[in-house]
Amino acid sequence: MKAWIAVLASLVPVLVDATDLVPPGGYYLPATLKKGEAETCPVVARPYVGDLMIPSKYEGSGPARDQLNKASNARYQAQAEQIRVLEKMVNKQVAAWLRLGRQGHLDCALEWLGQWAAAEALLSRQYTHTGKSMRKWALGSISSAYLRLKFSRSQPLAGREAQTRPIEAWIGRLGQQVVADWRDQPLERLNNHQYWAAWAVMAASVVVDRRDLFDWSVAQLRIGVSQVDAEGYLPNELRRETRALAYHNYSMGPLMMMMAFAQANGIDLRTDNHRAIQRLATRVEQGIENPRRFEEKTGFQQELEDLQEDGKFAWLEPYCALYRCAPSTEEWRRSIEPLKTYRLGGDITQLFATPPQLGERD
Repeated sequence: MKAWIAVLASLVPVLVDATDLVPPGGYYLPATLKKGEAETCPVVARPYVGDLMIPSKYEGSGPARDQLNKASNARYQAQAEQIRVLEKMVNKQVAAWLRLGRQGHLDCALEWLGQWAAAEALLSRQYTHTGKSMRKWALGSISSAYLRLKFSRSQPLAGREAQTRPIEAWIGRLGQQVVADWRDQPLERLNNHQYWAAWAVMAASVVVDRRDLFDWSVAQLRIGVSQVDAEGYLPNELRRETRALAYHNYSMGPLMMMMAFAQANGIDLRTDNHRAIQRLATRVEQGIENPRRFEEKTGFQQELEDLQEDGKFAWLEPYCALYRCAPSTEEWRRSIEPLKTYRLGGDITQLFATPPQLGERD
């Protein structure tokens, strides 16, 4: 009898690990089929295969990293352009395929990803802080867009394994590299960059069904939740002084998407640290309504140019899907929909438009 108990106990981890990772329910959305042909696919942007020694746009601004350096920003924009074009084009083609169901859009997205995968792009181990940041942003963008193809009820990737296998292998390698880039950060320095890295790895982990990558991301999410203080602030983002409010808001996207993905896989962190994420969201919303709250907290007038685009508030969609939003929040959210951002995988309103059937797959 004891021998059988030992055997059964040894199987428990195997059974847990065998559970497929899944995205929130909105990723199962099928394509809408419409007549017509897709527009010509643009020539693939040259894969970024060099080092990632990309300068910061805040170069020389001091510990707060809040003062834009125009010359450095120009170099940053130029060096990062290829990567941003990839992110935006893949998202654009996936969105067009969902909207129109035309084969050409699917072919185009896979062609771009396939060429970058074949070139082993973005895998350099020579990088600056901004360079490794570009890698993780790109991984989050392409993984979350690709998930919409992989899990769609239309099954667009069926029978295309020869094309998708190297793409998914590349995404897995990028995920491993992003973990290596960000795993040894001192706890007192963990901020929005860590959340974005964890979001990218979490999206990738579902693409490649890697529980080790997923678990690393959840661990980073738990740290993020634990960092919210009693007043609803992120102390490491308050250090950004004039951009504290903007970076609190910027942190919400990856945190909320990870909360939704964790929930889809049976991990509910909504009540952790005394409902910390809800407390943070409330504080951010109050700050957007009246930046003086953050000015009084930091002692600096807030720079608000990073809060001018509605897409910056895409976090409202997973937030209101997971929590009961206040009527005023619902009114604000609906007034600026649809909320789209390629860094989170496209049309976020579409993903959370109906109550998600978390963890279910046809």
